[in-house]
Formats: sequence, C-alpha cells, structure tokens
Amino acid sequence: MGRPRKLLDQVREILKLKHYSYRTEQSYVAWIRRYILFHNKQHPKDMTAGHVQRYLTHLAVDRKVTASTQNQALNAIVFLYKHVLMIELGDFSSSVRAKRPSRKPVVLTQGEVHLLLTCLDSTQSQLIIRLLYGAGLRLAECVRIRVQDVDFIKSTIMVRAGKGDKDRITVLPEIVQNDLRQHLKRVRIQFDQDLTDGFADVYLPHALARKYPNAARQWKWQFVFPGEFPAKDPRTGIKRRHHVYAGSVGRAITRAVKMAGIHKRVTAHSFRHSFA
Repeated sequence: MGRPRKLLDQVREILKLKHYSYRTEQSYVAWIRRYILFHNKQHPKDMTAGHVQRYLTHLAVDRKVTASTQNQALNAIVFLYKHVLMIELGDFSSSVRAKRPSRKPVVLTQGEVHLLLTCLDSTQSQLIIRLLYGAGLRLAECVRIRVQDVDFIKSTIMVRAGKGDKDRITVLPEIVQNDLRQHLKRVRIQFDQDLTDGFADVYLPHALARKYPNAARQWKWQFVFPGEFPAKDPRTGIKRRHHVYAGSVGRAITRAVKMAGIHKRVTAHSFRHSFA
C-alpha cells in the first residue's frame, strides 16, 4: 500500500476538482499551512471551532490584518473542514473580527489618465490600461481576454469567469479599436512562430482541452495579451505561452505614476473606478 496523501496535497486536489483558480489554490494552501503552524502543527481533524476562533482573533488583534484578509483566511479554513475533512466546524462567531474600513476609491481625472499613459514604457501595458479605463475591466479579467472574446463589429468584449465566476459583456471603446487591431496582428505573427517552434498550445479551462483536442492551437483561443516568453504551467509542467503576468502591469503603473508626479495611490483598479 502506498503512503497516505499529505493533507495539503489533498487540499490542492479538491481545489482543482472544483475548478478553483491557481491563485486561489496558492492562497488557500498558504492560509491552511499558517493555521496549522499557529496551533503547533496539530492536525486540523483534532481541532475544534475554538481553535479557528483563536486563530481569527490572532489575525485581527496581533497581526492587525484587514477584514478582507481575515475573511480570506476564514474561507480557506472553512473549505478545509467542509470539502476535505468533511467535518462540521460548529460556531466560532465570537472571534474578534477585523473592521472593514469605509474609504473612498481613488479616481483619476482625464488629464491624469492621459499623463500616465504617456509615461508608460510598454505599448502592451498602455493598451491594457486603456481597456481598464475605457471598458471598466478588472486587471485579471483584462489579461485573460482571448481573441474570440473581442467583437469589433458589435464593439463589445466578453468577460468570462469574472468576479463570482460570472460572464458579462462590456463595451469595446472605439478609440482603442485600431490600436487593438494592430496589436493583434503582432500577436498573430508571434503565434505563428510559436506554432513552428512547437509550444503554441494555450491553456484551456476545465475539460475543454480533452473535449476539443485541437482547440489549444487555434488562433481564436489565444490570449490577446500573451506573455513575453513561454513558461512552464505550474500545475502540468507543460511549456507554453500564457497571458501576461498581471504583476508586471502593476509595476509598470507604479513607474508611470512616479514619472508623472501624481501624488495619489494609483493601482490598476483605479482605472476601473475612474471608468465607473
């Protein structure tokens, strides 16, 4: 008989089965590991709601985390007990909860947006930010857009698996369309070269790769904003060109804000707020 699977490996497997994103998988596993270490490496099946309560209180009182961070930790722990260990946790509502602050979002003026765009050193980053601002997209939604999601005739973008795993349609600003067409021509040249080099297979969600074996090499499934270099998929080890890393866009924004001399806390989400 083989060795029993480690708990965190079981967590990863269930997260994959339930089609959670890779980022969520990383986050949940990290929180569960911290929870176990906080209780001196006790196995979670031997712990109770009181242990969860003490950990949540520790996060709020000692670590002084935000409400969203504490909720993320709680969601990870609840997932562990409900879907992996199949244990009913009980009541831990008396734990100290982090307060959710009431803050106004950062909104940029049209002049500030224009100035920031002129300070960006990457054409692709500039185009992404123009879509965040002109279509009200979240950064993660924008970098995951595929060729078939852009409709130049209807001037729309299909956002797939957005927040809450919901699809929606948003506008494709007319002022961006010519530049986006030129961008796609350059991406198509890169894609054709990837086909020649043998790593043009793009990641397909869920079981689509098995259902449509040739889809991963079709142009319509490619990411509109591909990464600069091919890389190994962290789950499968397959080498292919994924979409551009969202963090690189965030760093480009930080550099542009500094160069523009704008004294606001500007993030990628600020452009979505400005659109709204």
